[in-house]
Amino acid sequence: MNLAVFITGLMTGLSLILAIGAQNAFVLRQGLRGDHVLAVCLTCALSDAVLILLGVTSFGRIAEWMPGLAPAMRYAGAAFLLWYGARSMKAALTSGEALVVGTGQPERGLAATVAACLAITWLNPHVYLDTVVLLGAISTRFAGDRASFAAGAVTGSFLFFFALGYGAAWLRPVFARPGAWRVLEAVIAVVMWAIAAKLVLGG
Repeated sequence: MNLAVFITGLMTGLSLILAIGAQNAFVLRQGLRGDHVLAVCLTCALSDAVLILLGVTSFGRIAEWMPGLAPAMRYAGAAFLLWYGARSMKAALTSGEALVVGTGQPERGLAATVAACLAITWLNPHVYLDTVVLLGAISTRFAGDRASFAAGAVTGSFLFFFALGYGAAWLRPVFARPGAWRVLEAVIAVVMWAIAAKLVLGG
């Protein structure tokens, strides 16, 4: 294990995942509700681990086979982010209720919650951009230490999702107030649109 490469993978993974997105917003919402938090955090972290390993081990070959994949995923991701941002902004402008938090009553069953989490994760093109494309491309710089890089990135995902899911409990008093969730939805929308613009304009 190369510690320097491990830390690089950890910090790179965290830098990509920290932006508020569909997956993170879902984890935050579940954490605020206290609703199947362990299952949601574990589902997101394991999904990320699978995608990171796919990117680190296979990105080079995938890029050779399908040279147009990265641009296609970039524009598909931008389209998804524009749609999700519009959805969040609509919620910010039309929702007048506070989020019900920490009630102890699950909003939906475990299977339905995990299914929703899987859909938000695996049907979001931006997740593939972050894990398979971006982390996969960066890992090619560490030809002899890709395992260390992947381990760092996977560790970053586990740390982030569990910190977000369980740390959300500290924010419950804030989001119990009317308007707080609307502000968060507006922030999510702006961040989504900014990322979409970066994907399209920045390449």
